[in-house]
Amino acid sequence: MSGNGGDNSIMGVPDTLRTLAGITWRVLVVLAGVAVAAIALDRIMPVAFALFFAMLMTAWAQPLMNVFHRFLPKVLSMVLSLLIIGAAVFIILGSVIRSSIGEGPKLVASLTSGLADIETWLKTGPLQLTDDSLHNLVVQAEGWAKSIAGGLIGDAMGALGSIGTLVIAASVFFYGVVFFMLTPTTIWNWAVSWMPRRVRAPIDVSGHIAWDAIAGYTRGIVIVAFADALLVFIGLTILQVPLAPALSAVVFLGAFIPVIGAPIATFFAAVVALAERGPVVALLVVALTVVVGSFDGDVLQPLVMGKAVNLHPLAIVFAIAAGGIALGIIGALIAVPVAGAIYGVAKYLTGRDPDRPFPPPAEVLSPSPPAA
Repeated sequence: MSGNGGDNSIMGVPDTLRTLAGITWRVLVVLAGVAVAAIALDRIMPVAFALFFAMLMTAWAQPLMNVFHRFLPKVLSMVLSLLIIGAAVFIILGSVIRSSIGEGPKLVASLTSGLADIETWLKTGPLQLTDDSLHNLVVQAEGWAKSIAGGLIGDAMGALGSIGTLVIAASVFFYGVVFFMLTPTTIWNWAVSWMPRRVRAPIDVSGHIAWDAIAGYTRGIVIVAFADALLVFIGLTILQVPLAPALSAVVFLGAFIPVIGAPIATFFAAVVALAERGPVVALLVVALTVVVGSFDGDVLQPLVMGKAVNLHPLAIVFAIAAGGIALGIIGALIAVPVAGAIYGVAKYLTGRDPDRPFPPPAEVLSPSPPAA
């Protein structure tokens, strides 16, 4: 045969296979880089978590510091804002813990009674489950619950490791908050200055996008969690379900895991309602869960967070699952803001962000710090 273009289609590699092979090896190289970065990050996980939570604290306190800085020195503004945010966190967590502990025995008793009613219905209702089938379901549920509790304890112990590691992480957190709030411009300019000049502008914009996603989510999720807990408390009070404060506290904590956290937490309220008020009220509590979930997803989160975390609910569930598998409960908590930041940066770098065209103008070379 002659060496013309027709030989490629007969003896050579098809263009489609060549393209797929090129994409595949590039993806493998990227995954290898991610794996190396993950291994390196695992070695310094307590420090990485400390810096990340320092960023979250900065996101909460920076707007308040900016208000105080209009008429007070910067350092004093920072101290006041941190004291106020710290006091607010202490009061909220104290109220939640006090409510949970004060009504804990009653809550456990009601849950036990409600689960017993569900067990009876599973045996005598339409499903007609046998004792063996029901026992297997209970064993699986207990194993799932123990794995979650064990994962939470294991994450905490693994991240801290020792008193020395705890002291180091706490020091990194403290100094991270201080310098993130006092000198964000210096830190950001120094980090970007290490990059080649031709990519400084897109890195600068990517930093803004990532920070907007993390900060917007961090500020908004507290408001969303409080609103969810308040709505559930009002609904349970109207339905005269006992232990409404403790159940609302559980919903408040669960709401920090978007989409799935609050509904799972509200399930306990339905079980309590079943034990204390009967199946009709329990069904009304389930309906309350649907209403609160719809209001959360369709109104609260778009209104409070805006475009900070512009992810599809399926993507949020996937991110939470992946974060939970990789890092346990801590991974589930931080998965959504991290995924939102990655998605926003990816949209910008691929030219799909209408608000930020890529590539940026050539004259934009000097970086600026992400807005607080």
